[in-house]
Amino acid sequence: MSGPWDVIVVGAGFAGSLVAKQLGDQGWSVLVLEAGARQEQHGDPLERFRSATFKTPNSPYLSTDSAPSPDVTDLTGSAGGGYRAGGYLVQRGPLPYASGYLRANGGTGLAWTGLAPRMHPEDFRAGDFGHGRNWPIGYQDLEPYYRAAEAEIGVAADLDEQRQAVGLPFPEDYRFPMRAIPRSYLDATLAKALDGRYVREPGAAAPTRLQVVTTPHARNGRPRTAAAVGPLCAGHASCVPICPSGAKYTPLRTQAGWAASVTLRTRAVVTRVLVGDGGRVTGVEYRSGEAGATTRTAHARLVVLAAHAIENAKLLLVSGAANRSDQVGRNLMDHPVLLTWGLMPHRIGPYRGPGSTSGLEGFRFGPARTRRAPFRIEIGNWGWTWALGPPEARVAELLRSGGPDGRGLFGAELRRTLGDRVGREFALQFELEQDADPSNRVTIDPDFLDATSVPRPVLHYDLSDHVKRGIAAAKAVSDRIFTLLGAEDHTRFDPGAAWPGHFEWEGQSYAYRAAGHGAGTHIMGASPADSVVDHWQRCWDHPNLYAVGCGSLPTVATSNPSLTMAALALRSADRIHRDLLTDHRPATLRGADRP
Repeated sequence: MSGPWDVIVVGAGFAGSLVAKQLGDQGWSVLVLEAGARQEQHGDPLERFRSATFKTPNSPYLSTDSAPSPDVTDLTGSAGGGYRAGGYLVQRGPLPYASGYLRANGGTGLAWTGLAPRMHPEDFRAGDFGHGRNWPIGYQDLEPYYRAAEAEIGVAADLDEQRQAVGLPFPEDYRFPMRAIPRSYLDATLAKALDGRYVREPGAAAPTRLQVVTTPHARNGRPRTAAAVGPLCAGHASCVPICPSGAKYTPLRTQAGWAASVTLRTRAVVTRVLVGDGGRVTGVEYRSGEAGATTRTAHARLVVLAAHAIENAKLLLVSGAANRSDQVGRNLMDHPVLLTWGLMPHRIGPYRGPGSTSGLEGFRFGPARTRRAPFRIEIGNWGWTWALGPPEARVAELLRSGGPDGRGLFGAELRRTLGDRVGREFALQFELEQDADPSNRVTIDPDFLDATSVPRPVLHYDLSDHVKRGIAAAKAVSDRIFTLLGAEDHTRFDPGAAWPGHFEWEGQSYAYRAAGHGAGTHIMGASPADSVVDHWQRCWDHPNLYAVGCGSLPTVATSNPSLTMAALALRSADRIHRDLLTDHRPATLRGADRP
């Protein structure tokens, strides 16, 4: 038994590390319990990545029997359609939840892309468009915390572009901490061909103007002051899963600044939230030691669940907590990603720098979202890797039958052809908003336990017609963009092992990848009748239990959610600090107690 602590934080990823730092800086005693291992204690993650046969997002990072991590290799498609699932997650839905996540110190924030755009003000009221939910707060409520998060994780961006091209409001005197990451040569090529042109998608009342816009990044660019920010982005092109230079932000950077009052325990798998009289939580039960063999308890005045959206939901379900609304585990969301790929008319220098440095923002908002899911278009700098695998696959194809007569290519002819083909590869990545659907959910089943007899998450996942219409619209937009570029379109969605997310829609074949942006499983709302947490991410049913992270998002919008998760975490930390100062939290919370 340990404690009592002021706060226990479950999970040392993005949100948990930020909350622990904020509270530690205020002098509170904080115990952080992380299910996974400290990577630096088990060899060099970079060397593990270099030697890995399959270079997946999780490949540099050590997994343990007591905290297994789902990986993208757990899923395979079938030639006749459908999919097969193995690994940690139990999949029971018509379509697969196709994202992995990382259970390690630092969480999925070790392997993320490093893209850090804000949500658009319109994204907070998706329900007004007839799909999804409205937030109980708006953009202006979160805007000061966006600035705080951008300072904490070090965002590089062009404010004028974000204000004018995306339509984001900022204080007049605000500046991002660092100047924007430079555009890639591909970005510049597409900007020259597309900027100022218009694309009309099927069914649209008006065409959409195209403009290539640089994307905010949480990686070190040129600082606006002389202050050192650490190593600059060197363009290694392995941001997912690991940045060799250390320029990309990870939660380990925040942990390095924790106060002495913050204690981290790794390989500590929390198995239950302990609930006492009046709905107040008293602490947690967790397993530690070799293979989680030892059961311990820790007590605190307040508990913060900051694991992945799926892990938070699983823990609440196992604990029988926070679920009078019957919404725990429901509304599981992600960003389904439509990939399209082709060859540009000339070489454009792929496989350099971050995976994406710019995008097309015009399809994120506007009245079209009433009839189809909105989407953001990322311009992919890493060629066909996400769609078809690394360039080695093209080498094998050319060796087999790359010549005009179907014979294999070798020697100088192989090098020349390969340089031309690979040098012209490019891809577009359409990230679609998935609406909150209660039937997409996380549950538990006593028949499915992990190696330490802890329940595994059981998932039911599907795409709504609204999302499928968005995917079809995205493909139509892609077709028009390829025409404007004079590019050869090589996109094909044949059912088979490579496409577990394959489906048919209105007679056409489509498939999706997943962005790793799990959300919605302890959804935020204005009423305890239809949500799990209030706008502070405080559980309606337990006045001293918070569930923070992307699981609270009522909508996942079209922007990468990490910055919004960070802003919400900092906002919750402010509320937790006030809770601890007053030590007065009513047994039943009603309404929205805004400051």
